[in-house]
Amino acid sequence: MTIVAKVWIEEDCITCDACQDICPEVFLVSDDSSKIVAAVRTDGVLDRNVGGAAMAGTFGSDYGEMILEAADACPVEIIKFELQTDGATETVAEVAPAAEVAAEPAAAVAVATGGSAELQALLGGGDRSLAILFGSQTGNAAGLAEKTAKLAANYGLVPTVYDMDGFDAATLPNHKRTLIITSTWGEGEMPDNAESLWQSVNSQAPSMSGVSFSVCAIGDSSYDEFCKAGTDWDEKYVALGANKVHTTQLCDVDFDTPWAQWVAEALPIIACVDESGTLQEVLLDEMIEYGSGSGEDVVEGDFTPGSIVQEDLSITLSLFRYCPEAADSGWDTIACAVPGHATVEDLLLAVQQDVDGSLAFRRGNGNGSPTSGVRVNGRIVLSDLAQISDLVNEGGVLKVEPIPGYPVVRDLVVDYTSFETARSSSEPWMKADPRDGHTLLNGSPMGTMEAATANTLHAIGDVVSFQLLQSMSDTFAYDSEYMGPGVLLQQWNRCVDPRTGESQRDSLMASIGSENGVWAEADFTSVARYGSDGRTASKALNTARGKLLNSTNYSGPHGRLVKWYGRSVKWSGNVNETTLYRQVLGPVGLLSNIFDGVSARMFLGFTRTGAPPFRSLQALLAPPAGIGKIPNMINTKVESHHEVVSLFNEIDQRF
Repeated sequence: MTIVAKVWIEEDCITCDACQDICPEVFLVSDDSSKIVAAVRTDGVLDRNVGGAAMAGTFGSDYGEMILEAADACPVEIIKFELQTDGATETVAEVAPAAEVAAEPAAAVAVATGGSAELQALLGGGDRSLAILFGSQTGNAAGLAEKTAKLAANYGLVPTVYDMDGFDAATLPNHKRTLIITSTWGEGEMPDNAESLWQSVNSQAPSMSGVSFSVCAIGDSSYDEFCKAGTDWDEKYVALGANKVHTTQLCDVDFDTPWAQWVAEALPIIACVDESGTLQEVLLDEMIEYGSGSGEDVVEGDFTPGSIVQEDLSITLSLFRYCPEAADSGWDTIACAVPGHATVEDLLLAVQQDVDGSLAFRRGNGNGSPTSGVRVNGRIVLSDLAQISDLVNEGGVLKVEPIPGYPVVRDLVVDYTSFETARSSSEPWMKADPRDGHTLLNGSPMGTMEAATANTLHAIGDVVSFQLLQSMSDTFAYDSEYMGPGVLLQQWNRCVDPRTGESQRDSLMASIGSENGVWAEADFTSVARYGSDGRTASKALNTARGKLLNSTNYSGPHGRLVKWYGRSVKWSGNVNETTLYRQVLGPVGLLSNIFDGVSARMFLGFTRTGAPPFRSLQALLAPPAGIGKIPNMINTKVESHHEVVSLFNEIDQRF
């Protein structure tokens, strides 16, 4: 029987009514927060019960299961409780101090059933405690710490979440298994709740010999001191003699995916640390299997998504292969049956494990890893996110090859160095101008942002992978100097950010408008055809083009093209290529164009569709041979010309 001794509500309730819907006898949601009903408490008060009043009478046992269910359903996890074992005395244990927040009631460690005797001995061998320390300024790290604690139980650990504020530095060596999750504040500073502990550790320098640890650092890559608080803790623990069992995970503002990857890798490793503090690395594979196996049962509840299982598909896999030693490439053809709901990465893993272990590809984390891109049946996708049923039908061919635009290292693995170099040289990180009255004590600028502005900024850069976005360009694969839409979109996002300084904004706009910037891409519809991410980038970069044209008053070759195109349509009522070239290029330009301009490219066969120029003329002789080719633009009449004239009369002042 579950008996709840005390239940209370922490801050930051979002008043979602979930707890009241499940257990209205205990929870009452008001305009500002959920509260504990007075009738079920010994003090008879209606509030959040932060004072820790005990449950009155038999309410703790009558509604115990419902209270636990409500706590589990709380989306922000602010319902806390303390359990009393059945048959215990009426005296209730004290509420956990502020520096220690129990993510779940301490329970007996589950001993592995099956597996090796060594694994069973490890899981049942005494102390299985795990300390999870968080340093948090806005609550993100605290939330991740509690999520980490819930997952730790899958590996036979007994986790306790500790707020760094008020934590005794002298007790750190007692925690043989430690995970640290911390954000960075300001210019590489510790969050407020971690500063005191950090100073104490630096002054006391306790020996960390026998302590195994790993760090998850949260930061913002737009700042120079990215994730510095986390890397400082990492270096300090190593300097004091601790054993780092997993590399420090650096998380940007979108921290959910990298945190999930860190948890999936760090938890099973630290779970292999025995009671003496020794890492039993030989048990890691078994521990990973044990931890994943404990989560096979489907959790039921109002907030649980349903499992989607699709029927098997019989397909033919056509797989690109490249061997750098032999400088040779080719295709493997494999007939296979796969579940429709499986991802492309699932299929590649099966081939690697069962057919050819030499197959090379980049593995993702299951949530859309930015570097797991491949081209499948002409579509550019993330292999750990794209489902096979969305790419091929029963009996079809699944053609998998590397994404275009990057050098191929081996098989499906490409080298992203060009993207990282272009991104680094473009300097898309934040350089804000100081503002009077809006600075921190150290002189760093700060301020607030309107919700609409923040939503706009998020929408502009809301793509799953900038590396993948580069490959969506028709130009990127053929122009080594072109910065690419992935880099340009990051620059444009920073340009429209109101926090960006004027000098940085001018520099970024000059880069975007340069010869290797947005004008190097002939048509962003080539990017838009790849789905929502492509449409997001295409819309934003076309907006950037418009901004450049307006800022230069339509001067320069690109501005003149737009200006005279508009005027020729307005004055003549026709779309006339001859008029357009004459107005834009002038007599001298027309002459030079014969040798190095549009005429030369058309003559040599470089049309927009990639077809020979004859195809455009063929339509005049034998229709419909020209269907799908460049439309005839010579003296084509403009529909609703009066509307075009009215429109250009409105905007003519910009010319």
